[in-house]
Amino acid sequence: MNRLLCILAVALAIAGCNRNTVYSHYEHTPIEGWGCSDTVCFCVTDIPQSDTYAEELGLRISTAFPYTALTFIVSQQAKASALDRIDTLTASLTDDEGNLNGKGGIDHHQYTFPLSNVHLEQGDTLRIAVTHCMRRETLPGISDLGIVITKP
Repeated sequence: MNRLLCILAVALAIAGCNRNTVYSHYEHTPIEGWGCSDTVCFCVTDIPQSDTYAEELGLRISTAFPYTALTFIVSQQAKASALDRIDTLTASLTDDEGNLNGKGGIDHHQYTFPLSNVHLEQGDTLRIAVTHCMRRETLPGISDLGIVITKP
């Protein structure tokens, strides 16, 4: 029985791998609330090959989040690729009736929002910084922010 469970676990792990994913990482935000001056940073090192990559911003929120949308400022820099860009992303979190439309259960929901495609050079280092630009200084209910980079 243990052997069967081990084989099943290995098969699920292999099936769950996405060979196109170059980077996937989430950072926690402060439990008391994510402040507008609390920058969440990601550093992607050793890009495997020169290519164009798709980027997504991941968000995990609880029902304590008080808004139906969230506006992010995402800045990106990569030296070898001469990338220096700042984007604003307004992410809708609810449907037309006001229901949270992210994946998840009763208390937490997860969202992914496409950013942009970027061309990076082999061995490049990409630095991504994310802040929010909402009217409220500190936002409760945001638990994690993440970046996923894939090869399309």
